[in-house]
Amino acid sequence: MHAAHFQSPAAVDSDPSLHLRLALTGAGMRRPAERFSKAAMSFASLGLADALVRAVTEHGYTQPTPIQAQAIPAVLAGGDLLAGAQTGTGKTAGFVLPLLQRLSVPLPRMPHPSKSLRRPIRALILTPTRELAAQVEESVRVYGKYAKQTSMVIFGGVGIGPQTAQLRRGVDIVVATPGRLLDHQGQGNLDLSRVEVLVLDEADRMLDMGFIRDIRRILSLLPSKRQNLLFSATFSDEIKDLADSMLDAPALIEVARRNSTVEIITQKVHPVDRDRKRALLTHLITSQRWFQVLVFTRTKHGANKLADELSRDGIPALAIHGNKSQGARTRALAEFKDASLQVLVATDIAARGIDIDQLPHVVNYDLPNVPHDYVHRIGRTGRAGASGEAISLVCIDEHAYLRDIEKLIKRTLPREVVAGFEPDPRARAQPIQQRQGRAQSIQLPQGRAQAIQQRQARAPQGNARSARRSA
Repeated sequence: MHAAHFQSPAAVDSDPSLHLRLALTGAGMRRPAERFSKAAMSFASLGLADALVRAVTEHGYTQPTPIQAQAIPAVLAGGDLLAGAQTGTGKTAGFVLPLLQRLSVPLPRMPHPSKSLRRPIRALILTPTRELAAQVEESVRVYGKYAKQTSMVIFGGVGIGPQTAQLRRGVDIVVATPGRLLDHQGQGNLDLSRVEVLVLDEADRMLDMGFIRDIRRILSLLPSKRQNLLFSATFSDEIKDLADSMLDAPALIEVARRNSTVEIITQKVHPVDRDRKRALLTHLITSQRWFQVLVFTRTKHGANKLADELSRDGIPALAIHGNKSQGARTRALAEFKDASLQVLVATDIAARGIDIDQLPHVVNYDLPNVPHDYVHRIGRTGRAGASGEAISLVCIDEHAYLRDIEKLIKRTLPREVVAGFEPDPRARAQPIQQRQGRAQSIQLPQGRAQAIQQRQARAPQGNARSARRSA
């Protein structure tokens, strides 16, 4: 893979007009960067069709975000793309809009038409979780309101029959989680041989969840000639290896420093004793009149317990995690989005796809033991240019986690002790009980469990964390 590398324009250019750069490369040769002036930029100026601009405008957006301003021309140009974009930067529109435009060109006739008359799948978007898949497919429908392309979402935890029926009718764009997509492929329900564009959204999270073998298997089912778009909030060695193996002379875009957090998010740490966290959280929510508060816990059991305790404190709260049914997850998310639910308590995996404009508060009730998860968590707020607040309740047991996070994001988070909740200076750190047997504890629908067992039997050296796909 040959690629030109950039950091955020804000990081390298002090010009107040915030010039946005895009460089496309080929055979190691850098082509002149194209410059866009933020003051004069619009979606129409990026080369989008009137129907797409109309749909975006009706949705309330008039000016593209930095990732959109760079990604849309790159995708329209037809080349591969590797984009480093934090969640909340508007990256979904950055690939959905140009994807819809590229698919507006009629599919060429096959020299030897197949017997099947169904509409072929022309674009495949892979996401790590059900919630994110549903969110992306909703964006496809919103932005494609005046387009002719059809779309559908495929994920586990629900009956496979309706998905099969829709696939047999034919669809242009499929948004899917890898596990259920392979279930359909194994049953002969879909044909990926005519896919023109592949998108890996939140690729770093997919690799964290152990999807690499499924991804490589899906790649083997696709035509070799296609456009590949890879979006990732963080760039690990694994992401680089995946990019090297699947991208051809990609444009490389970064709208923020690698592994950094969005600058407009106010971040702070409230030191507190481990057994007073829940009381402090209740105090903060009630005294500061917080609404739409997304709270992260380390475990599913912890999410259930905290939601129950907050409810007993008179604060409407529900938990969302991998052991919840898809119906319960969807209902909780819907109530949270329409602000009828004050607090949503979530684990890291289940929170993927929570995309709420103006979400004001994210709370780390437990610090993540994986530093990159901190970046993903707080990216739920401060989305698409809006401000937000990320609060971490940190006890003495989590000081090592905090140091690792600060090392990753290259900044020291401000500490603020809340009156009445001062930590006990005599307290000693205790080991944090890690999530043991997490994969085995996930409850899967019978058909889903059988499908996973069959895939594992075919690939005995496969992913040991396959069961996490249900999250």
